[in-house]
Amino acid sequence: MGLDDDIAILAGAPLFGFLDRDALRLLTFAAERRDLADGDLLFARGDPADGGFVVMSGTIRLEPRDARAEPVRAGRSALIGQLALFVRGTRPTVARAESATAVMRITPTLMRRVLEEFPEAAQAVHATLADDLADLAADLDRVRTLLDVIDGISSGDSPGARL
Repeated sequence: MGLDDDIAILAGAPLFGFLDRDALRLLTFAAERRDLADGDLLFARGDPADGGFVVMSGTIRLEPRDARAEPVRAGRSALIGQLALFVRGTRPTVARAESATAVMRITPTLMRRVLEEFPEAAQAVHATLADDLADLAADLDRVRTLLDVIDGISSGDSPGARL
């Protein structure tokens, strides 16, 4: 792949789509690349989360925590480990290549550098993350409301109430 291809793939990834070409070029040049064969482990549950991954080609299979749930498949331009772009932690799942796959690893140090050198990118990232957090809070409020209704029905406080 050439530089323009890499930049286009990064631009298609969540959180990077609004970065300008110079910021994407910096990510492309400074990020670590990794090629995986079919079945290779990208990371295991509990491994240190010291960066996010953008899938450049191929597919990564993310195993669910609940064995009854379906795995998630991440293809070209998918961002795996968004939170790990900003803070270190541990991986919550297992990620394995389903075919020959190439990924680009972006560390918190590199992300911080991009945000320092491109303040407009920092503002866009902040706005995007703030919107995501607001959406999560609204979803949690809806869940709390439903749980309150269920709790009221089970305790007999609302006879005849329906979900």
